[in-house]
Amino acid sequence: MGRAYEVRKAAIQKNGAAKAKIYSNFAKEIYIAAKSGGTNLEANDKLKSLVEKAKKNQVPSDIINRAIDKVNAGVDENYQSLRYEGFGPGASTVIVDCLTDNVNRTVGFVRPAFTKCNGKLGVTNSVTHFYENLAIFSVKNSNEEEVFEALMDAGVDVKDIETEDDEVVITADAKEYNNVKKALTGANLEIELDEVSMVALDKVTLEGEDLELFNKLMNMLDEIEDVQNVYHNVEL
Repeated sequence: MGRAYEVRKAAIQKNGAAKAKIYSNFAKEIYIAAKSGGTNLEANDKLKSLVEKAKKNQVPSDIINRAIDKVNAGVDENYQSLRYEGFGPGASTVIVDCLTDNVNRTVGFVRPAFTKCNGKLGVTNSVTHFYENLAIFSVKNSNEEEVFEALMDAGVDVKDIETEDDEVVITADAKEYNNVKKALTGANLEIELDEVSMVALDKVTLEGEDLELFNKLMNMLDEIEDVQNVYHNVEL
Protein backbone atom coordinates (compact mmCIF):
# COMPACT_ATOMS: atom_id res chain seq x y z
CA MET A 1 0.00 0.00 0.00
CA GLY A 2 1.12 3.56 -0.69
CA ARG A 3 1.70 6.56 1.54
CA ALA A 4 -1.78 7.98 1.03
CA TYR A 5 -3.22 4.72 2.35
CA GLU A 6 -1.05 5.02 5.48
CA VAL A 7 -2.28 8.55 6.15
CA ARG A 8 -5.90 7.60 5.46
CA LYS A 9 -5.64 4.62 7.81
CA ALA A 10 -4.20 6.85 10.52
CA ALA A 11 -7.16 9.20 10.07
CA ILE A 12 -9.58 6.27 10.33
CA GLN A 13 -7.90 5.14 13.53
CA LYS A 14 -8.15 8.66 14.87
CA ASN A 15 -11.84 8.82 13.99
CA GLY A 16 -12.39 5.53 15.81
CA ALA A 17 -11.43 7.19 19.08
CA ALA A 18 -13.90 8.93 21.35
CA LYS A 19 -15.65 11.78 19.54
CA ALA A 20 -15.10 14.04 22.52
CA LYS A 21 -11.32 13.80 22.06
CA ILE A 22 -11.54 14.49 18.33
CA TYR A 23 -13.70 17.54 18.95
CA SER A 24 -11.35 18.78 21.69
CA ASN A 25 -8.25 18.33 19.52
CA PHE A 26 -9.73 20.27 16.62
CA ALA A 27 -11.04 22.99 18.93
CA LYS A 28 -7.55 23.53 20.36
CA GLU A 29 -5.88 23.59 16.95
CA ILE A 30 -8.49 25.98 15.53
CA TYR A 31 -8.16 28.29 18.54
CA ILE A 32 -4.36 28.41 18.19
CA ALA A 33 -4.52 29.05 14.44
CA ALA A 34 -7.07 31.83 14.92
CA LYS A 35 -5.10 33.36 17.78
CA SER A 36 -1.85 33.45 15.82
CA GLY A 37 -3.14 34.33 12.35
CA GLY A 38 -6.50 36.05 12.82
CA THR A 39 -10.08 34.83 12.69
CA ASN A 40 -10.75 35.66 9.02
CA LEU A 41 -10.68 32.33 7.17
CA GLU A 42 -9.88 33.92 3.82
CA ALA A 43 -6.86 35.70 5.29
CA ASN A 44 -5.65 32.76 7.37
CA ASP A 45 -4.82 29.70 5.25
CA LYS A 46 -3.99 27.50 8.22
CA LEU A 47 -7.26 28.30 9.96
CA LYS A 48 -9.24 27.72 6.77
CA SER A 49 -7.58 24.34 6.23
CA LEU A 50 -8.25 23.27 9.83
CA VAL A 51 -11.91 24.26 9.59
CA GLU A 52 -12.25 22.26 6.37
CA LYS A 53 -10.68 19.20 7.99
CA ALA A 54 -12.85 19.58 11.08
CA LYS A 55 -15.97 19.57 8.93
CA LYS A 56 -14.73 16.47 7.06
CA ASN A 57 -14.36 14.81 10.46
CA GLN A 58 -17.95 15.81 11.28
CA VAL A 59 -17.01 18.23 14.04
CA PRO A 60 -20.17 20.24 14.85
CA SER A 61 -20.19 23.83 13.61
CA ASP A 62 -20.87 25.20 17.08
CA ILE A 63 -17.61 23.71 18.37
CA ILE A 64 -15.69 25.25 15.47
CA ASN A 65 -17.37 28.61 15.94
CA ARG A 66 -16.83 28.63 19.72
CA ALA A 67 -13.10 28.05 19.25
CA ILE A 68 -12.90 31.03 16.89
CA ASP A 69 -15.21 33.20 19.01
CA LYS A 70 -12.93 32.72 22.03
CA VAL A 71 -10.23 34.60 20.14
CA ASN A 72 -12.64 37.40 19.19
CA ALA A 73 -13.69 37.61 22.85
CA GLY A 74 -10.08 37.99 24.00
CA VAL A 75 -9.88 34.66 25.83
CA ASP A 76 -6.19 33.88 26.43
CA GLU A 77 -5.34 30.17 26.53
CA ASN A 78 -1.78 28.95 26.17
CA TYR A 79 -0.94 25.63 24.57
CA GLN A 80 2.46 24.15 23.85
CA SER A 81 3.30 21.76 21.03
CA LEU A 82 5.39 18.82 22.21
CA ARG A 83 6.97 15.94 20.31
CA TYR A 84 8.01 12.76 22.06
CA GLU A 85 10.16 10.18 20.30
CA GLY A 86 10.39 6.65 21.59
CA PHE A 87 11.24 3.03 21.02
CA GLY A 88 8.46 0.51 21.35
CA PRO A 89 8.36 -3.30 21.45
CA GLY A 90 10.59 -5.16 19.02
CA ALA A 91 12.18 -2.83 16.50
CA SER A 92 9.30 -0.35 16.51
CA THR A 93 9.79 3.40 16.68
CA VAL A 94 7.09 5.88 17.61
CA ILE A 95 6.61 9.64 17.31
CA VAL A 96 3.95 11.25 19.50
CA ASP A 97 2.80 14.83 18.83
CA CYS A 98 0.94 16.53 21.66
CA LEU A 99 -0.76 19.84 22.30
CA THR A 100 -1.01 20.70 25.98
CA ASP A 101 -1.46 23.42 28.56
CA ASN A 102 0.32 21.31 31.20
CA VAL A 103 3.63 19.70 30.20
CA ASN A 104 4.03 17.75 33.46
CA ARG A 105 0.60 16.19 33.04
CA THR A 106 1.31 15.16 29.47
CA VAL A 107 4.68 13.52 30.06
CA GLY A 108 3.18 11.89 33.14
CA PHE A 109 0.87 9.97 30.82
CA VAL A 110 3.11 9.44 27.79
CA ARG A 111 6.20 8.07 29.55
CA PRO A 112 4.34 5.34 31.51
CA ALA A 113 2.58 4.24 28.32
CA PHE A 114 5.97 3.36 26.83
CA THR A 115 7.42 1.75 29.95
CA LYS A 116 4.33 -0.43 30.49
CA CYS A 117 4.73 -1.77 26.94
CA ASN A 118 8.45 -2.65 27.06
CA GLY A 119 9.38 0.63 25.43
CA LYS A 120 11.14 3.83 26.41
CA LEU A 121 11.25 7.48 25.46
CA GLY A 122 14.29 8.68 23.53
CA VAL A 123 15.97 12.04 23.27
CA THR A 124 15.09 14.65 20.66
CA ASN A 125 15.93 13.50 17.10
CA SER A 126 16.60 9.93 18.22
CA VAL A 127 13.74 8.70 16.01
CA THR A 128 12.74 11.45 13.56
CA HIS A 129 15.74 10.86 11.30
CA PHE A 130 14.13 7.52 10.40
CA TYR A 131 11.10 9.39 8.98
CA GLU A 132 10.21 11.82 6.21
CA ASN A 133 8.01 14.84 6.90
CA LEU A 134 5.67 14.79 3.92
CA ALA A 135 2.65 16.58 2.53
CA ILE A 136 0.35 13.97 0.99
CA PHE A 137 -2.62 14.71 -1.25
CA SER A 138 -5.01 12.50 -3.17
CA VAL A 139 -7.18 13.80 -6.00
CA LYS A 140 -10.38 12.19 -7.30
CA ASN A 141 -11.83 12.25 -10.81
CA SER A 142 -8.56 13.22 -12.47
CA ASN A 143 -5.41 11.75 -13.99
CA GLU A 144 -1.67 12.11 -13.50
CA GLU A 145 -1.19 14.33 -16.56
CA GLU A 146 -3.84 16.84 -15.44
CA VAL A 147 -2.39 16.97 -11.92
CA PHE A 148 1.16 17.30 -13.23
CA GLU A 149 0.19 20.24 -15.47
CA ALA A 150 -1.55 22.02 -12.59
CA LEU A 151 1.53 21.70 -10.39
CA MET A 152 3.92 22.69 -13.19
CA ASP A 153 1.87 25.77 -14.06
CA ALA A 154 2.08 26.84 -10.42
CA GLY A 155 5.80 26.12 -10.24
CA VAL A 156 5.38 23.66 -7.36
CA ASP A 157 8.10 21.12 -6.59
CA VAL A 158 6.84 17.64 -5.60
CA LYS A 159 8.51 14.33 -4.86
CA ASP A 160 6.13 11.95 -6.63
CA ILE A 161 2.84 11.64 -8.49
CA GLU A 162 1.21 8.24 -8.87
CA THR A 163 -2.18 6.62 -9.35
CA GLU A 164 -3.40 4.61 -6.38
CA ASP A 165 -6.84 3.01 -6.05
CA ASP A 166 -8.39 5.26 -8.75
CA GLU A 167 -6.96 8.38 -7.12
CA VAL A 168 -3.93 10.46 -8.06
CA VAL A 169 -1.57 10.72 -5.09
CA ILE A 170 0.88 13.61 -4.78
CA THR A 171 3.77 13.46 -2.33
CA ALA A 172 5.78 16.58 -1.52
CA ASP A 173 8.00 17.96 1.18
CA ALA A 174 5.90 19.20 4.10
CA LYS A 175 6.99 22.81 3.49
CA GLU A 176 5.26 22.65 0.09
CA TYR A 177 1.84 21.84 1.61
CA ASN A 178 0.26 25.25 1.02
CA ASN A 179 1.71 25.57 -2.48
CA VAL A 180 0.44 22.16 -3.55
CA LYS A 181 -3.00 22.80 -2.12
CA LYS A 182 -3.29 26.19 -3.82
CA ALA A 183 -2.21 24.69 -7.15
CA LEU A 184 -4.74 21.85 -6.97
CA THR A 185 -7.54 24.11 -5.75
CA GLY A 186 -6.74 26.72 -8.41
CA ALA A 187 -7.08 24.03 -11.08
CA ASN A 188 -10.48 23.03 -9.64
CA LEU A 189 -9.26 19.52 -8.86
CA GLU A 190 -11.21 17.53 -6.28
CA ILE A 191 -9.00 16.97 -3.22
CA GLU A 192 -9.97 13.84 -1.34
CA LEU A 193 -7.12 13.85 1.19
CA ASP A 194 -4.61 16.47 2.32
CA GLU A 195 -2.36 15.84 5.28
CA VAL A 196 1.10 16.48 6.63
CA SER A 197 2.51 13.27 8.05
CA MET A 198 5.68 11.67 9.37
CA VAL A 199 6.23 8.61 7.18
CA ALA A 200 8.76 5.94 8.15
CA LEU A 201 11.56 5.33 5.65
CA ASP A 202 11.53 1.61 6.49
CA LYS A 203 8.81 -0.60 7.95
CA VAL A 204 9.09 -3.45 10.43
CA THR A 205 6.78 -6.40 11.09
CA LEU A 206 5.94 -7.44 14.64
CA GLU A 207 4.59 -10.77 15.82
CA GLY A 208 3.43 -12.44 19.00
CA GLU A 209 3.99 -10.60 22.26
CA ASP A 210 5.74 -7.70 20.55
CA LEU A 211 2.66 -7.06 18.40
CA GLU A 212 0.34 -7.35 21.39
CA LEU A 213 2.41 -4.86 23.37
CA PHE A 214 2.61 -2.49 20.41
CA ASN A 215 -1.19 -2.51 20.00
CA LYS A 216 -1.49 -1.88 23.75
CA LEU A 217 0.86 1.09 23.43
CA MET A 218 -1.19 2.54 20.55
CA ASN A 219 -4.39 2.18 22.58
CA MET A 220 -2.85 3.81 25.65
CA LEU A 221 -1.55 6.76 23.63
CA ASP A 222 -4.91 7.15 21.91
CA GLU A 223 -6.60 7.52 25.30
CA ILE A 224 -4.38 10.48 26.31
CA GLU A 225 -6.32 13.68 25.69
CA ASP A 226 -3.24 15.78 24.90
CA VAL A 227 -2.04 13.42 22.14
CA GLN A 228 -2.80 14.83 18.69
CA ASN A 229 -1.05 12.40 16.34
CA VAL A 230 0.97 9.19 16.58
CA TYR A 231 3.33 7.99 13.84
CA HIS A 232 5.16 4.66 13.78
CA ASN A 233 7.12 2.29 11.55
CA VAL A 234 5.07 -0.87 12.08
CA GLU A 235 3.48 -2.66 9.13
CA LEU A 236 -0.03 -3.54 10.27
